[in-house]
Amino acid sequence: MEQLGLFASPPRLFTCTPSKLGSYEDCPRRYRFSYVDRPAPPKGPPWAHNSLGASVHTALKNWYALEPARRAPEALPGLLKATWVREGYRDDAQEREVYRRALGWLESYVESLDPAEDPVGVERTVAARTETLALSGRVDRIDQRGDELVIVDYKTGRSGLSPDDARGSRALALYAIATSRVFRKACRRVELHHLPTGTVAAFEHTDASLERHLRRAEATAADIVADTEFRPLVGPHCSWCDYRKSCPEGSTAPPKDPWTAVEV
Repeated sequence: MEQLGLFASPPRLFTCTPSKLGSYEDCPRRYRFSYVDRPAPPKGPPWAHNSLGASVHTALKNWYALEPARRAPEALPGLLKATWVREGYRDDAQEREVYRRALGWLESYVESLDPAEDPVGVERTVAARTETLALSGRVDRIDQRGDELVIVDYKTGRSGLSPDDARGSRALALYAIATSRVFRKACRRVELHHLPTGTVAAFEHTDASLERHLRRAEATAADIVADTEFRPLVGPHCSWCDYRKSCPEGSTAPPKDPWTAVEV
């Protein structure tokens, strides 16, 4: 007779990041292509707006890696040039114009920063567990404000942002939860720093609002685990999808040029 174990096996946690959960909500078919199918279908060409965002984020990361005495606007051209990603642009002329644009954003942005102040974390990975999730994510910046921590997320898209964007961002809420658990300090304020306009969209979470975001994340994870079909959600976003050519439904959407989102 088989001897029963003394303890039940612990439930298997769903390992995820906010972007992984968001990918499923945007389109289950895209999620399948990204995280389930192996080998994954080939992606389309790189997007210029992704290259721009990565370049700016890395330049700011390296700005904070400098000694405080060297954190000055004069350091930015070298930092941006060293991290510049060239993929996706229409031609050299467009790339040069976007580089100058990005440098202007950075120069204006660092004027609002105290070069002597070190954040708690820069490009810091934080993690947390629930009964069903093993959650992790990388935060652009974690600031100390008084006795609490603040999540800072850089944005380089063309559209402006509002407090509703900060309030509704599940990624920022999950970052705040994980940051609070990692550092054992309160973390409720989340901020979107929109570099093109120099504006900040912020929201002060409560325990209840953070809990709602966490429950929503767990519900999405449960949907993913139960999904066996991964049907596509067809819409205008299909024009921007990396896997457009591999999706019969999405391929009917008109394609976007890789540089469309950075055109003035």
